[in-house]
Amino acid sequence: MSLASIPSAPADLELIAQLKSKLQYAELRIRVLEERLRLMRIEKYGAGGEKLSQAQMQLFELEPVVSEIIEQAESERTPVHRSTKRSGKHPGRQELPANLPRVERILPCAPDQRVCKCCGKETVVIGYEESSQLDVEPAKYFVLVTKREKRACRSCEELGVVSAPLPPRIIEKCLASDQIVIDTVVSKYCDHTPLYRQSAILERDTGLELSRATLDGWVLRVGELLISMVSAMRRELIGGRYIQADETPVDVQMHESRGKNHQAYLWQYGRPGGTVVFDFRLGRGRDGPKQFLGQFEGILQTDGYATVRHEVDSAIVQHGISMT
Repeated sequence: MSLASIPSAPADLELIAQLKSKLQYAELRIRVLEERLRLMRIEKYGAGGEKLSQAQMQLFELEPVVSEIIEQAESERTPVHRSTKRSGKHPGRQELPANLPRVERILPCAPDQRVCKCCGKETVVIGYEESSQLDVEPAKYFVLVTKREKRACRSCEELGVVSAPLPPRIIEKCLASDQIVIDTVVSKYCDHTPLYRQSAILERDTGLELSRATLDGWVLRVGELLISMVSAMRRELIGGRYIQADETPVDVQMHESRGKNHQAYLWQYGRPGGTVVFDFRLGRGRDGPKQFLGQFEGILQTDGYATVRHEVDSAIVQHGISMT
């Protein structure tokens, strides 16, 4: 291209600037349309948890307004080039937790290593080469035999016999100890191990057959003992000025409808960094939030689901609670 063909007139320069601005605007518009297309595909083909509401989709119906400052910033921004080379530095071996107890295992040298190959004398230990691994001792089941001391006076037989008192237990006359009951609850709710699987594990490891109904009884008894604690946590929660609430549907097997699960709801009430209390209800009716919240007066934050908001609002409007 010769110098004569390069436009230099003010009109030509102004036309070039306009075309450049339109090109930048078109590029940004293409990006917005591509993003809108991606969201529409999620709405149509995505999983239920990824689908967007119609109100969210309407946010993209408005035409993008691109200012000259944004255009200039986009045009002058230097693209970021990410290095594809992987760092050759190894992070090193992870240290084992210092709070875990250490158990030493000493491996002696073989007999032919204990004799010097030069003079034939026995060698001496001058040190050890150490290595550490995380190890585990499998659960060891045993039968705890409790013997209560009995005493009587040989001279005063009419006083009878006295026995040492039994310590209180979670479940009286239970075949399993308190530790077994506690481990069952922890495995169910912390390790997400179903009771039927725990029953099979006990039978495999001990030869003792305990039905799932028996383990259910253990869990229910522990729940009964925790009711007073939950009540105290609820009083602390509603004594504040701010609560977050949400509900999750859960399937429940009912005696009346065998073969078909009933949809119940697990309500969660809490506040960030504070107490969290779960309240189980067979339905999503207003009686649940109304009974749980009681005389709470403050701000209750819940999601925008129409039915939930209406029922919670109807249940607590008489208490003057603010909704967000």
